[in-house]
Order: sequence, then structure tokens, then C-alpha cells
Amino acid sequence: MISRRDFLQATVAASAIVGGSGVGAWAQIAARQQLTQDQLLDFDTFGNVTLIHVTDIHGQLKPVWFREPEINLGVGEVKGLPPHVTGQDFLKLYNIEPGTPEAYALTYNDFDALARTYGKMGGLDRVATVVKSIRAARPDALLLDGGDTWHGSYTVLKTGAQDMVDAMNQLGVEAMTSHWEFTLGIDRVTEIVDSLPFPFLGANIFDAEWDEPAYEPYKMFERGGVQVAVIGQAFPYMPIANPGWMFPDLSFGIREDRIAEMVAEVRAKGAGLVVLLSHNGFDVDRKLAGRVPGIDVILTGHTHDALPEPVMVGQTLVIASGSNGKFVTRLDLDVREGQLMGFRHKLIPIFADVIEPDAEMAAVIDGHRAPYEAEMSEVIGQTGSVLYRRGNFNGTWDDLICNALIEEREADIALSPGFRWGPSLIADTPITREDIFAATSMSYPEAYRSEMTGEQLKIILEDVADNLFNPDPYYQQGGDMVRVGGMGYRIDVSRPQGERLSNMTLLKTGEAIDPGKTYVVAGWASVNEGTEGPPIWDVVENWVRRQGTVTIDPNNSVEVTGA
Repeated sequence: MISRRDFLQATVAASAIVGGSGVGAWAQIAARQQLTQDQLLDFDTFGNVTLIHVTDIHGQLKPVWFREPEINLGVGEVKGLPPHVTGQDFLKLYNIEPGTPEAYALTYNDFDALARTYGKMGGLDRVATVVKSIRAARPDALLLDGGDTWHGSYTVLKTGAQDMVDAMNQLGVEAMTSHWEFTLGIDRVTEIVDSLPFPFLGANIFDAEWDEPAYEPYKMFERGGVQVAVIGQAFPYMPIANPGWMFPDLSFGIREDRIAEMVAEVRAKGAGLVVLLSHNGFDVDRKLAGRVPGIDVILTGHTHDALPEPVMVGQTLVIASGSNGKFVTRLDLDVREGQLMGFRHKLIPIFADVIEPDAEMAAVIDGHRAPYEAEMSEVIGQTGSVLYRRGNFNGTWDDLICNALIEEREADIALSPGFRWGPSLIADTPITREDIFAATSMSYPEAYRSEMTGEQLKIILEDVADNLFNPDPYYQQGGDMVRVGGMGYRIDVSRPQGERLSNMTLLKTGEAIDPGKTYVVAGWASVNEGTEGPPIWDVVENWVRRQGTVTIDPNNSVEVTGA
């Protein structure tokens, strides 16, 4: 008799071959150089429950270019495992032909050329078309938002995220969790949450003074004759990665025991399917899945990974749906007698030139953008090379920001946070004000200028490196590595904290960084209250205007070993 575990694993393979990632179909489409909306949305409805997942949209209402990472290192037990596979290795792992639409959507390879072939991706009006199509086949499909939604664009900043709130309401979201949402400030978050027609879930968010739950931990839905429990898990390290003074009365954390308690509670209430709607990040969720029994599906977010197949941890499916509106996940489940018996999965790429915009959503989007269209569309400069952010180390958008900080703030060294959000631009295209804000828009944008010793710089970089490369995922508390301008270094990611960095060099002189010497350092997005300086978007805009055309050469100032 086949076991449930074996059946589920067999279903993963069948999903990949028959209808899930559709690799063979993609290759045929590419060979004919055709791509249609019907092909993108093709799916054999299965089982009795459908989940739709979007996450990490970061305020992107319109289609964007977004280059996937070239470097995404895994350490410890996850070294070399998805999502820590990129480029040609990714294509080989998932049997994807180079140059196909799927290769363009999921890897960085030949990005500039393929972007010109296949166009931009995302756009919530296109996402709305996909959601309506799924609901036409499965009317009670459950749409869940993984957070990082009310942040990351010019219009989010100007409207206090009302643009995204209204768009997600129009989309028909039925529950969400959070991360960057709290950087709107607790008063604005409370105002929005009180207005939402769906629950804002966070089982791991507590009142810091009374140690009591601050938000709904879960919501029960009846779908296809099944009680579906959706437990919300907000980003656990808010006060570390973002300014705690913006939400001073809240505490976060992974709270593994709390999640186990919620799983037991919803099972006792009759849940036949337990879903964790999470913003932990992929590796944290992978570890959590192995330690907390009873979770059927984890819809993960935060680390922006896009995987064409689920990753199985025991009997738990971990689903990664990408970022910036590039993808929508559809997950059909066969749930019987309180057990998940099988599934079909598809990561749907949102090719903006192929999917028809939904008119109702387009009207909501255009209504919010109209008052700001002239300011947003002003051309500030031109790209001479691809601008992108994603990757464990330097990206060309942050190299640009670091160059601007050094020159505009008259600094020796520049630091730019390792944010994962922010779309890309291809070469020989205009840089608009909206593009600059898409890479810098936030509620604590001050570009500081300060003095640091060489020793202080090493301590800062070692601390950030540990947040990224600690072998225990539960101690990985941030984004990618802080980007550094004006200084090079060597990093051994296999070493323990305090021993990873060496060969720190001031690039303009070639001299070694002196631990006892003081350097002028410029940066932005400090989590410290009262930071002073011009907003980073003004710094970048002034610099880009003076450059005219911006070409960022490959950055070879960071030498990575131990990977």
C-alpha cells in the first residue's frame, strides 16, 4: 500500500511533468516563439480546495523588469538546495531550456536580451485577470497575501499605502500577514487594519507590555467542504531589521511554540487543512516545517524566492511565489477525512504583454497614479547598463546609490542596505523619478554622513554577514549583505561570526583599512531615531542628473570564498 508521504512525493513529480511547471510546453512555446494567455493559465482543476498566493509585491502596481539573483548562497544544511540554486544550475535542476520564457522569468541569465524579447512582468491589473480566471474554475478559491505589500513605490509613499490597500481589496484578498507594513508607523497601520474587509494575521505579534496577542492569529475558512485554517506569521525580526521606534509597543519573534499551539488549536476546531501564511523567509520556514508537525502548506515570503515546484519537508509543502507581482501561485489540493491526499501546483508567470489587463483593477490603479503621473514620469537620466538589486552581495542599483552617496555626501566609503525589493532597468532606457523611488522609497530615507573607524566598519559588516550566513536559519535576521562602495573586502562565508571578513581595502588609494583610523562614511535607512540627512532619493536624483547616462561596471571588489 502506498504511503501518504510517497503519494505526495509522486504528486510533486506528476505536477512537474503533467501540469505544474509545464517545462515541455514552455520549450515548445519558445520554439514557436508564441505565448498566449490561455497557455499561461492552463490548469486541470483538481481536488476540492484551491489556494492562490501572492507575496512581496512591494507597491508595484504596474509591470516591471525584475532580474533574479545571480548569487543566492545557502550555508550549513541548506547549501546547494533550492532556493540556493541560480543561473545555469537552476535551469538544469528544473529541466528548463535556456532562452525560454520560463528561463527569463526565473533566472538572471541573458536578462537584458530576454527582457527585450519577453517584456515586463507583473502589474496588478494582469494579476487580477489571473485571479478571476482561477476563480472562474474554482469560485471559492482562497486568495492569500504574504505581506510586504504596503511599501516600496512613489505612490505608496504619497498615499500612505492607500493605493495598495484599495488595489488588494479590489483583487479580493481574504487574509494577509506583514513585514514592511509596520514601517508606515503604528498609527497608520492601525488605521488601515481597522478598515480592511479581511483579517490581518500575525500569530507571532504580541503586545510588548502585556505579552498578549496583538492581532488575530488565524482565520478559519470553509472551502470545498473542508475547514481550512490559515495561520499568519509576520516577519519575526521587525525591531532588528526595521526601526522599532515606529511600532514601540509590539514584540515579534519566530515563536515556534506559539505556532505549534495554534496548529493544535485549529485541528481541535476541525481544520482539515492547515496553512501557514508566512513572512519568515524560505530557510526559516523550511526549518519550522521540520519542527512543527501538522502544517500541510507553508506559503512562504520575505526572501523573494520563486520556485516552479514545491519543496517538501516531511509532509509539509513549502511554496515560494516570487516578488514584485511577477508570479501568482495556484495550488489545488485534495483534502479528504482531514488529510491532504494530493495536489497540483503551478507558478504562473505574469507576462505583461501576454495577459490582458483587468479593466476594473486598471481603473483603481490609474486613479491613484493620476495625481502624481507628471512627477513620476519625469526623466532624470539614462541607463547605459542593466540596473538590478537582487543577489547576496553588490547589485548595480546599489552600486549606483553608493557612488551617489560618496560624491554627493563627500565620503570615503558608502553603505547601502541589502534590501531585496526594487525592480530592475534594462540598458539604454530612461531613468524616471518613479524608477528612483522604486529603489529607495521608504519612511526613514535620511542619507546620513558620519565618521567610523576601520574597526567599527568591520564589526558592522561582520554583524550583517552573520544575519545572512549563520548556519542556523533562526538566526538569519536580515536581507542580503550590506552593499559597500569605496571599499573592497574578502569574505569567507563558512567561517563563524567575527572571522568572516578580511582584506578590507580603501579602493581610491589601494591601502588596507586601518582599524584605528577614522573614515567618512555615508549611508541611508538607519534604524536609529533622529537620523539626519537629505532623503536618499534626492541624493540619487541629483547624482543621476549630473551623470546623464549611467553605466555601472561589474563590481569585483568583494571576493567570496567558502561557498
